[in-house]
Amino acid sequence: MESDSDRKANPPKRQIFILSGQSNMTGRGGVIKNPHHTPNKRWNGVVPPECSPDPSILRFSAALNWEQAHEPLHFDIDTKKVCGIGPGMAFANAIRKCVPDELGLVPCAVGGTAIKEWARGEELYENMVKRIKESVKGDESAEIRALLWFQGESDTSNEDDAEAYKLNMENLIYNIRQDLNLPSLPIIQVALASGFEYIEKVREAQKAINIPNVICIDAKGLQLKEDNLHLNTEAQIKLGHMLAEAFITVYQKINS
Repeated sequence: MESDSDRKANPPKRQIFILSGQSNMTGRGGVIKNPHHTPNKRWNGVVPPECSPDPSILRFSAALNWEQAHEPLHFDIDTKKVCGIGPGMAFANAIRKCVPDELGLVPCAVGGTAIKEWARGEELYENMVKRIKESVKGDESAEIRALLWFQGESDTSNEDDAEAYKLNMENLIYNIRQDLNLPSLPIIQVALASGFEYIEKVREAQKAINIPNVICIDAKGLQLKEDNLHLNTEAQIKLGHMLAEAFITVYQKINS
């Protein structure tokens, strides 16, 4: 058994995962209408066992500090909306047994955002890069392991936006890898479960991206809330497990 002195001499490495995109990544699971209408929505506070906090799972706060992760992960990032259960905690809990180190989640998603708002030079993109770089600053043991990306619903309302999605997403992938100096950074993107008139164009674009270490998992068919746009809590847990399976496949390949 490892002693306290051994643990101090060999502190656990921190494996860092970026959570980015729009509202289905920030999470709306458990967000309900407030009967008192002030504000008009609230999170019901229910945390399923799959999303429970654990001392080995940390989150990088809006104030750029590490703290124990808990739902809702994006409460201080996606501040203009009410956040609830997303896929992040279910993902982290699912990979804990396979990844022996400390897990660090860096929430960056913001609801209602289009892919063009995540272009290099735009506030959302630059803030994401800043947060990621700050999360590893001064920590030689930290390693950025993957970007989990769920976005695109905002690009399904307009045909031009849907047509441009593939190129915009490919640019995002190249830019984030270049700016982090991680040319092979695994990126797990989620093909949309919901959207508007041009959803199939965006889904086709997401599935057609053919770049090494870019994996696409399909959320189509996961249960939606009454708004027919956001995944419910059960679906978010399932998505977290799907993301975990995709990452574990990459992790085992790298470590084989």
